[in-house]
Amino acid sequence: MTTREARGLAAADSEEEGIAAYLQRHPEFFERHQGLLARLKLPHARGGSTISLVERQIEVLREKQAQLEGKLAELVRVARANDVISERLHRFTRRLLRVVPPAEALARIDAGLREDFDAFHAALVLIGAQCADPLTPRFVRSVPADDPNLKSFESLFASGKPRCGQARDSQREFLFGPEASAPPETARR
Repeated sequence: MTTREARGLAAADSEEEGIAAYLQRHPEFFERHQGLLARLKLPHARGGSTISLVERQIEVLREKQAQLEGKLAELVRVARANDVISERLHRFTRRLLRVVPPAEALARIDAGLREDFDAFHAALVLIGAQCADPLTPRFVRSVPADDPNLKSFESLFASGKPRCGQARDSQREFLFGPEASAPPETARR
């Protein structure tokens, strides 16, 4: 019994490993033995008969191409969705630029968020400013700059950039009240 057999490795496995290692070290082998390359037959991946090495390589490349086409289709879908968002943002910005009076600007912000972005809930938080006007829309809130609820937004303020995504529960409750953080069946009561 050889050492390999004692370790549970059959002689055939050892020989296959040696052949694979040799071919990896000598990629030019098949250039020198082109007749052998043409005669090699591999089992078909989907069962059945055998195919040549070249046919197998073509099959592998087709599978990779199909995967890449899937990824490309996903990228195109995301790009189209981004185009829609960009158009909505552009329309929203144009709406704001046409406005001069603050009350009209607030009304257009509210309408733009609801109509252009399908926002069910919207909040505009004015920090450090007081809005005592009774005609101020419901979605506008004024808070002092030292309001402790603003702590949960520190990373957003520090980045200085807009961010899209889910708000944490504490942020959602601060912006929209306890009903917005409740499960849907509770919010309907």
